[in-house]
Amino acid sequence: MASLSLDQARKLALLSQELPLKSSQRSSVSKTHHIIEHLGYVQIDTISVVQRAHHHTLWNRNPSYRIEHLEQLVTDKQIFEYWSHAAAYLPMRDYRYTLPRKAAIETNQQNHWYKKDHPLMRDILKRIEEDGPLMAKDFVSENHKSNGWGSKPAKRALETLYMQGDLMIPARKNFHKIYDLTERVLPSDIDTTMPTDQEHGHFLVLSYLRAHGFGNLTEINYLLKGVKDRIKRSLDELSEDGIIEKVLINGAIYYTCSSALDLLNKRLNKKQAKLLSPFDNLIIQRKRASSIFNFDYLLECYVPAVKRQFGYFCLPILWDGRLIARADCKIDKQSNTLNVIHLFIERTLRYKEAFLEALEKELIAFALFNQCSHYTIVKITAR
Repeated sequence: MASLSLDQARKLALLSQELPLKSSQRSSVSKTHHIIEHLGYVQIDTISVVQRAHHHTLWNRNPSYRIEHLEQLVTDKQIFEYWSHAAAYLPMRDYRYTLPRKAAIETNQQNHWYKKDHPLMRDILKRIEEDGPLMAKDFVSENHKSNGWGSKPAKRALETLYMQGDLMIPARKNFHKIYDLTERVLPSDIDTTMPTDQEHGHFLVLSYLRAHGFGNLTEINYLLKGVKDRIKRSLDELSEDGIIEKVLINGAIYYTCSSALDLLNKRLNKKQAKLLSPFDNLIIQRKRASSIFNFDYLLECYVPAVKRQFGYFCLPILWDGRLIARADCKIDKQSNTLNVIHLFIERTLRYKEAFLEALEKELIAFALFNQCSHYTIVKITAR
């Protein structure tokens, strides 16, 4: 069994994630589409103290990214919204691999958030079929207590229909979902055949390894439901067939493949600093970030203010192939300023002056991405 040092593992993880960003010959929208296909998903989040997570994640990998790209790709039916480990944009080419989850929810083999209101769901489907795409607010009625058209019940029914595959989201308006019948949203040539358990398992394993370089059963199964045994069988089958192989990292066994290991022959840009979204694909699994990058991270917006160590929305900072700092950031629209409320630098940081120089370039670019003319750092702490 081959083994990788932690430095090699970090390099492999970063290059697999296409971080830091690199130049591309593709047009900007095409590059954005490529990134989503390569990563397999980009998580959607509503928090907007800085630019929302889905835009931030893509900008970190595409220097010419524009927030209009996602809307264009959805309109062009190249990506779609559904559930990965959380709400996400997914490549349309992978549509059929969402069908097992949808079928499990529809047949009650897998629970979702809401109890199904079948009469209301039927009424909603009929109305969308007749009236076209609608939003949750379109179902509010003055008599909603008597006829069941209250906004909350309707929203729950819409989300259930969406999760079980009857509805899709062809667009958003002011970040609110618009729902339409799935058959009216899907491209005519899309593959809608249900994958076998083996196909699904192999897809989950190989997609993860493509995007992350290496992984184990727990990581590949992260926040997924009902597929752990399927993934385990696929790991065994793909190993036996020589498509993937085991590798030892920091005393633990992972799986990888030769195409991923080939990335170790490429150069990693260590001079560029990147502020990462808390929901970035690289760090969304906090245990992996801790074991590979020796970086313990918790998003503290869900923590009571008095218990926060680093602030409401602290962004991890990548530099020199490591996660080496974090910055609590917030946009002040009135003053057009990106405020770094508190910058925390790890004591293990080497070459502090070079880091601060790289960080300055990143903060200037990040401020512009957030439609700010400048940035300010209020406080710096070494820890």
